[in-house]
Amino acid sequence: MRVVVADDVMLTRQGIVRLLRDADVDVVAEADDAESLVRHVRLARPDAAIVEIRAEHPEVGVLVLSQYVEPSYAMRLLEEHPERVGYLLKERVFDVAILVDALRRIADGETVIDPTIVSRLVGRRRREDPLAELTEREREVLGLLAEGLSNKAIAARLFVTERTVEAHVKQIFLKLRLGTNPESHRRVLAVLAYLRAGAAAE
Repeated sequence: MRVVVADDVMLTRQGIVRLLRDADVDVVAEADDAESLVRHVRLARPDAAIVEIRAEHPEVGVLVLSQYVEPSYAMRLLEEHPERVGYLLKERVFDVAILVDALRRIADGETVIDPTIVSRLVGRRRREDPLAELTEREREVLGLLAEGLSNKAIAARLFVTERTVEAHVKQIFLKLRLGTNPESHRRVLAVLAYLRAGAAAE
């Protein structure tokens, strides 16, 4: 996996680079500002970049690291780019396994949202809650979907079979009235519905 790392704070940037290289991730370039970032991405064509550069290079996965819990920004990021994108708090870089896993999943076309942002929204409701029809277990599954977990990972977390998770996910799609077109990225649309419901209650 080939990655470009960008951060205007040298110590932060070099720390991330060292963690990734220690985990056998190929860091092909570093950038300290937007101009050099775009130049490096154009030349190196990485699998992922740890910043927002999707507009000019839609094929490159994007992982945003932030020191702030910003559910509204994470939602906007998802709405604009429903695939190959992630939003994690900077504190996650202290656990290189989480960072590398997020990068790999993004490179594979998945979406990753920091669990802190997801948990911040859990339980919040609004008057016309689009999630009102979901059972407690379906909400739990949707919350784990919002963290970017696969059906297999959700099954392991909840101590149920993968087939049970698939059944819950199918019900979630039906109750949220999401189409059956595979191109519509239903998992991401379901996550957006979940995040909107929480953000509207803030």
